[in-house]
Amino acid sequence: MTKELKGKTIAVFAAPEGTEQIEVTVPWDRLSAAGAQLELVSLESGEIQMFRHLDKGDTMTVDKTVDEVTADDYDGLVLPGGVANPDMARMSPEAVGFVRSFFDAGKPVAAICHAPWLLVEADVVRDRTVTSYPSLQTDIRNAGGRWVDEEVVVDTGLVTSRKPTDLDLFCDKAIEEFAEGVHERQRRSA
Repeated sequence: MTKELKGKTIAVFAAPEGTEQIEVTVPWDRLSAAGAQLELVSLESGEIQMFRHLDKGDTMTVDKTVDEVTADDYDGLVLPGGVANPDMARMSPEAVGFVRSFFDAGKPVAAICHAPWLLVEADVVRDRTVTSYPSLQTDIRNAGGRWVDEEVVVDTGLVTSRKPTDLDLFCDKAIEEFAEGVHERQRRSA
């Protein structure tokens, strides 16, 4: 049975360049089909340049910039991967703060592939079980997380997956968590 997301607004955060296209478009389509309203949030206004691995893909229009929004504006957050996307985003204090604020509020977050780099920078993986693209496992462990090689992992409102081939299960679990809503146990310890 498909969970309904009617009335839920979900942010999809991506840097201006380097986001893996399929990791934006598939969750966007699946969450929209489940009834969610989605907004693309980025570091800059205009468009993001998505990639198909290392080749330029399509562009997508930014709805809001990270300095125009807060976690209070959304019911959840999707963090697509691509190598350059989270690497660029984690250099932005505003982006890191935006991500961290979802955890402070106990709101669900779904991150795939290289996106957990941004979670590491936001200091929200400590004592959590997380998966990601395999090259991030040392970074996750060094940040206090438990890295596992599984298609999808759900840890108290945090959904993580390894790569584009995991997108179906990633989207299923993200929809479940977004439908469930706020997780008191997800809130970060002060």
